[in-house]
Amino acid sequence: MSRKGNCLDNACAENFFGLLKTELLYLQEFTSVEHFISELTEYIDWYNNKRIKLKLDGLSPVDYRHKAA
Repeated sequence: MSRKGNCLDNACAENFFGLLKTELLYLQEFTSVEHFISELTEYIDWYNNKRIKLKLDGLSPVDYRHKAA
């Protein structure tokens, strides 16, 4: 573990959870835990496989990895 106050260790996780809250959690109301889990699964699939990033030359993360390989 790093020393107290070093926030750079969690930068990627903090960014992901910030996006998750603003793009999924705050935009809808969930009727049940099962509904939340299904929406969360869809969001994570979209985040990992379908979203387009300008830093990745306008490709999704999966397409960029395939192109690089």
